Amino acid sequence: MSSGGVAFSTIRENDILRPGRSALCSQESILIYLTVSGSVIPMRVLESDSIASVKMRMQSFGFGMRRQKLVFGGRELARNNCLVKDYGVSDGNVLHLVLRVSNLRAITVKTSCGKELEFQVERFRNVGYIKQQIAKKGEAFCDLKDQELVCNGKKLDDQRLIDDICEASDAVIRLLVKKSAKVWVKPVEEDVELSIVASNERILDDAEVVDKYGEQHEFMTRNPSDGGFWIEPLKVNPRIELSSVIKSLITATFDGLEKGNAPVRASGGSGGAYLMRDSSGYKYVGVFKPIDEEPKAINNSQGFPVTVDGEGLKRGTKVEEGAIREVAAYILDHPIGGPRSSSGEIGFSGVPPTVMIKCLHEGFNHPLGFDYSLKNLKIGSLQMFVENDGSCEDWGPQDFPTEEVHKISVLDIRLANADKHSGNILVCKDGDGIKLVPIDHGYCLPEKFEDCTFDWLYWPQAREAYSSKILDYIRSLDAEQDIALLEFYGWHLSVESARILRISTMLLKKGAERGLTPYSIGSIMCRSNIKKESLIEEILHETEEAMLPGMSEEELLEYVSVVMDRRLDELFV
Repeated sequence: MSSGGVAFSTIRENDILRPGRSALCSQESILIYLTVSGSVIPMRVLESDSIASVKMRMQSFGFGMRRQKLVFGGRELARNNCLVKDYGVSDGNVLHLVLRVSNLRAITVKTSCGKELEFQVERFRNVGYIKQQIAKKGEAFCDLKDQELVCNGKKLDDQRLIDDICEASDAVIRLLVKKSAKVWVKPVEEDVELSIVASNERILDDAEVVDKYGEQHEFMTRNPSDGGFWIEPLKVNPRIELSSVIKSLITATFDGLEKGNAPVRASGGSGGAYLMRDSSGYKYVGVFKPIDEEPKAINNSQGFPVTVDGEGLKRGTKVEEGAIREVAAYILDHPIGGPRSSSGEIGFSGVPPTVMIKCLHEGFNHPLGFDYSLKNLKIGSLQMFVENDGSCEDWGPQDFPTEEVHKISVLDIRLANADKHSGNILVCKDGDGIKLVPIDHGYCLPEKFEDCTFDWLYWPQAREAYSSKILDYIRSLDAEQDIALLEFYGWHLSVESARILRISTMLLKKGAERGLTPYSIGSIMCRSNIKKESLIEEILHETEEAMLPGMSEEELLEYVSVVMDRRLDELFV
């Protein structure tokens, strides 16, 4: 994602995007300003317009509705069916337009004999990675040293990003391998097609990429004063034993930095996110999110104002806690059979391995300048990079297996996720079919239910009942065990967040036992509009109003259980 600053450009009356004559004549008509990529766009809307209608109108500027996020006053306008006035937007206000950009580029390779090979490349890959992909496809391309890509008469460095090359739709790239070939780049809707026409005819099968992470070593091998870089896991409890998967993740990241492969800032995201490369420089192994670059944090580079009250973009979350929540989602994504051991098994819902680290490198955002000292040390979450075929936003939900959707729903309901949109569920295809991988959990485990949103709620799979396998997994969940586990890893949940986790787990278990679908349970947790409380909020407020002074948290939860049973029976019996 990208978001612009708030500096105003010159505004002319005829520049204003007009929604229609009736809107201009209406007393409700207001003028707002959208900031995106350093520009300011004036726009007239009605206070009674829905957020969805405002987003649709912005399509005239080339912004696809599915890839938009609007932020006002440090809060995302997440509910499309709510009105502009519901969020308190008034005349003259500035809204940040954040764009979720498709990461995939469609690549088509054509030979002179008419054969075609198709694969997809992430937009943040580099030229060296493309060379690797070409080398896999044809015998004559196998030696990477024989390959040379040239654009506008200049040789492309292996570290040059695909995104940079594809900025101009008329760019012509030449591939020089023994016999020259031409490469044309052109936009294909939201993707980019790269066509390679070569004189070589024989095509080889794909080769496996060699994994070079065999050696283990200490993660921190130099002091900040020595220059270079510094990376090590952040462990607040000396009894924590890192799994082999986590060790390999940190080792691979270390190897890449040691070889001089700097972090690559992801083009998407409302906060700072960096793609960490392996020793070859062609493969991404992790995604690092520093806490000081989160939305509304002091070193955020996306134009968001710094928080004044500590609250994040979602109600009930705090700035600089996103990384901790990312790690918490991985810790609480238990495999079948209970919390994972040090071997690092994949969790039931498939959250990629994630760990808190300390990292020092000049490639991160340092607004006040950089030197190799502890003041520039970054703390954040490092999550394993997942090779994927795009996000659910790039696909239609009809392609997703029901069980894959259901495993995501279990995690989101249990953690009361306040930011589960289609763009943060990855689609991975393999020989066994399609797998869905949930990422971006910086807004899970909030202190309020107010901003809980689940895109999967509107998919057809959400209206199907849970399988016996998933029901068994839900029965095994234990909120008290989860809270103790997070404390073991160093995160002492606030009273409010712990209460939310207990109540959401309770709702999931009670709903599943009654045979409710993910849609029914999720609808209890999510508001239908910004001003109407969800059923779970009503249950909690009814309980709090009935509480007597001095009652314990345990007594409150017992009463919540009684009220929840009654309300569920009224609705579904």
